Amino acid sequence: MRTIAVDLVTDSIREMCIEANHFLSRDMRQALDNAAQAERSPLGRQILAQLQENLQIAGEDMIPICQDTGMTVVFIEVGQEVHFEGGSLEEAIHEGVRRGYRDGYLRKSVVKDPLIRENTRDNTPAIIHYEIKPGDRVRITVAPKGFGSENMSRVFMLKPADGIEGVKNAILTAVKDAGPNACPPMVVGVGIGGTFEKCAIMAKQALTREVGEHSSVPYVREMEEELLATINGLGIGPGGLGGTTTALAVNINTYPTHIAGLPVAVNICCHVNRHAVRVL
Repeated sequence: MRTIAVDLVTDSIREMCIEANHFLSRDMRQALDNAAQAERSPLGRQILAQLQENLQIAGEDMIPICQDTGMTVVFIEVGQEVHFEGGSLEEAIHEGVRRGYRDGYLRKSVVKDPLIRENTRDNTPAIIHYEIKPGDRVRITVAPKGFGSENMSRVFMLKPADGIEGVKNAILTAVKDAGPNACPPMVVGVGIGGTFEKCAIMAKQALTREVGEHSSVPYVREMEEELLATINGLGIGPGGLGGTTTALAVNINTYPTHIAGLPVAVNICCHVNRHAVRVL
């Protein structure tokens, strides 16, 4: 049994909130660089160059890479041989977000009640997804999610007879409907299978997979590659102003499902697709 103080979780999440909001992850930066070289539209290249300049300014001046610093989503994988001490793990996570947004001077975008709309003034609570794993390590992924792209999310409860073509059409429908509103070039996270809520969580988690890393399931990998090519042929382009780079990646996660169902969730993220990962 390994003991971890919850204060370490708080400190880590504080730092990760600041890191994710100021610096693009290595894989996303490389994907943008590749897109800037491959983009065939002059206007598209100009938009991508502006996005790269924005990233450079944000890093040098320590200002957020996007003014919408998001609602903080935390995926935490806890080894079953870990014991936490010093207080509540969940409260430690919320406190890490609170300190990160306070100390990083990040915009506070969370309201206490979805209808009364009073701001919590510290960007808490976070959205937390727990998973128990073998071992004695804790893997934390912090993914601040802006709502320009979050509002473009879709869940489709398809029939099994719709099959793979129905799934592809659902994903393309979500991307077409999102258009420029998701601040392309986008990353498209997809969850297929499970239940109504399971497919949505899988789609969100798919956004944290490294760009260029494909599913280990052969047919899913083929679908990711095919859909990326199709989406980039839609002409939406960087900033929604036309071009050959509408998406940087399509990441698909799958899970067993009921004989009567075929749930599909699509969660799109904008060109910053913020996430930071640490293992304790």
